Amino acid sequence: MFSSFERTVAWRYLRTRRREGFISVISWFSLLGIALGVATLIIVMAVMNGFRAELFSRVLGLNGHLNIYAQRGNINAYEPFANDIRTIGHVKGVTPLVEGQVLVSGSSAASGAVVRGIKPDDIRVKPVLSKKIERGSLQNFKGQGVAIGVRMAERLNLNVGSKITLVSPRGMQTAFGTVPRIQAFPVIAVYNVGMFEFDNNFVFMPLATAQDFFGLGQGITMLELMVTDPNNMTDVYDHVIQLSNEKSPQALRLLSWKDIHASFVNALQVERNVMFLILTLIILVAAFNIISGMIMLVKDKGRDIAILRTMGASRGSVMRIFFLSGASIGVIGTLAGVLLGVGFSMNIEHIRQGLQSLTGTDLFSPEVYFLSQLPAKLDAGEVVQVVLMALGLSFLATLYPSWRAARLDPVEALRYE
Repeated sequence: MFSSFERTVAWRYLRTRRREGFISVISWFSLLGIALGVATLIIVMAVMNGFRAELFSRVLGLNGHLNIYAQRGNINAYEPFANDIRTIGHVKGVTPLVEGQVLVSGSSAASGAVVRGIKPDDIRVKPVLSKKIERGSLQNFKGQGVAIGVRMAERLNLNVGSKITLVSPRGMQTAFGTVPRIQAFPVIAVYNVGMFEFDNNFVFMPLATAQDFFGLGQGITMLELMVTDPNNMTDVYDHVIQLSNEKSPQALRLLSWKDIHASFVNALQVERNVMFLILTLIILVAAFNIISGMIMLVKDKGRDIAILRTMGASRGSVMRIFFLSGASIGVIGTLAGVLLGVGFSMNIEHIRQGLQSLTGTDLFSPEVYFLSQLPAKLDAGEVVQVVLMALGLSFLATLYPSWRAARLDPVEALRYE
């Protein structure tokens, strides 16, 4: 596509001489702008992908993909209905749960929390929780023992073997009115899933104990379904609706994880799209720098262009020379940006910790961002998309200056020389 003559002249024009130093400075700023734009876009998209993946993996690992609630009250005699749901294709598991709000108090403080009652066998098959036990063990998750998060343990000054007091608003009816249920439970495990909301606010206890504490008898508050593909649950949803209409003695309602976390999912998607658009402007500004630098180069090389034309160079050849000069800036800048962005993304947690130690500030607070570590997940498709966009803008930026160079009249260029 490009002859050796065109490549040689284009490379010669990229190198600067003393009187062309200003043009070279513009070219270097253009190259640096494209490199920083590409790197920034790759890093930000990787962090947002990692944030979304980490957050959803923990949210979906601790919460069901599809939750079934009673329209009124609790779900009673749920076992036959749960067994029917287990026969539906793409359903990996059905977990009965009891969930209720309580006031928790330890040796030093008190606050609100959520109690989640679950069968011991079910909690042990949740890898997000069972593999994140810091102290104690879930082997003793039975009877009156409860598991709490590491943040709650630190806040209430609790440890394995300590007693945690729970106060339920679902009180007992007495002759003097409703009396809140108050009971102390031994802490048998402390978990750390790395998500502030769960580590700070959730107390897990055996299902039978939770039923007794909340006075539900044999009832539960919800059935939690885990499916093979959380992003495509239409068939499962329809089958569950059909089963509930045919076999359930109670009116039920279904909520998917997207319904429960709808505002959160939409906020992440909107933020991701807006950040991509805003950061693309950095590359666009760098492309405009290429245009200005190439136009100045064309005006400075007017006499050289005229001489090349009189020596037999065609307009197409002149256009290719300047196109190759400008495109080289975009290609080199894009490659440098990819290397910088990928390298930064793969080591972002180490870089964050290094910056924190230097500045003495917390750059990624788990109370704000819900995660204890800064995640990053590179998507090859997105990296290719960023590269193609940067190269496309760079190539488009060189077309007009190259066309101007090709249209230069040799006679007018040499008239006053």
